[in-house]
Amino acid sequence: MRVVVTGASGNVGSAVVDRLVATGADVVGVCRREHEWRPARTEWVFADVATADLASVFTGADAVVHLAWLFQPTRRPEVTWRSNVEGSRRVLEAVGRAGAPTVVVASSVGVYSPREGLDEVDETWPSHGVPVAAYSREKAYVERLLDVFETEHPTVRVVRMRPAFIFQERAALEQRRLFLGPFVPHALVRPGRVPLLPLPASFRLQAVHARDVADAYVAAVTGSARGPFNLASGPVLDPQGLARLMRSRWVPTPARLVRRGLSAAFRARLTPAAPELFDLAMSIPMMDSGRAHRELGWSPRYSSEETLQSFFDGLERSPDITTPPLAPSTSGPARRHEVATGVGTRP
Repeated sequence: MRVVVTGASGNVGSAVVDRLVATGADVVGVCRREHEWRPARTEWVFADVATADLASVFTGADAVVHLAWLFQPTRRPEVTWRSNVEGSRRVLEAVGRAGAPTVVVASSVGVYSPREGLDEVDETWPSHGVPVAAYSREKAYVERLLDVFETEHPTVRVVRMRPAFIFQERAALEQRRLFLGPFVPHALVRPGRVPLLPLPASFRLQAVHARDVADAYVAAVTGSARGPFNLASGPVLDPQGLARLMRSRWVPTPARLVRRGLSAAFRARLTPAAPELFDLAMSIPMMDSGRAHRELGWSPRYSSEETLQSFFDGLERSPDITTPPLAPSTSGPARRHEVATGVGTRP
């Protein structure tokens, strides 16, 4: 089996490549920046999905797994829209031209419309996104592109993966850069270093390990299922559960005060994470992953606590692969490169 994976060098992409290779698949990894990671049975195409001719890359593929996604720069949504939405449109067009029989696309819990409570929802929950967050708008728009693509290409099997927040050890530095920025020391993020955790009582977090997500992608590639699949581990983490993991004390705090602090840090360019991401986290529903269990045979190996702990553990060690999204060197000496890119102004 020949599988093309876009965004193959990042958090989820690296886990999917590892898992596909372990099953004996031949992989073509597509990513923007060159690197020296050379897993077995894998060839690399260094190209940007927003500009490259992808049909020739996809020709002869048994499946295309589309993971390429640009989280930064949050301060320039026109840049992320061009890469994420226009890039996804171009990927789908190339799949159609190349005649690939299967495409598996990375959607997200962020695609869902705001929750109405804390009950878990299945894949029939409205997928119109949370309009205030660019990430959610882009994910929802890509799902509309998939709706059109399925109508125009009824013979292509389309799978939409909607995972919760994804963590793994090797991606901890990447996620620290993307969401916390250059001015937050690793020591401050480690459990036991922050004595108080101010969060609203209604805050909830579902997490899933990248290796578990990779298992679901491989099951989708090699099976016959189609449609959307929620991916989340249990249990759902509430503020008290998060405080236990971080060995801190939860301080119930109104959402408006938390958001005000995040907004001030963003305006002061102390962090690259837009406060709208907090609005999204407070709005997304809790997901029921029963369909993935029934139709993909998927069961997560890592609990939510173990998944989040893997993020903390990853801050303590260097990753085992050194692609640009994951390598510590991407930050530059003393994190100079992170600061130079404008803390959310440039990719």
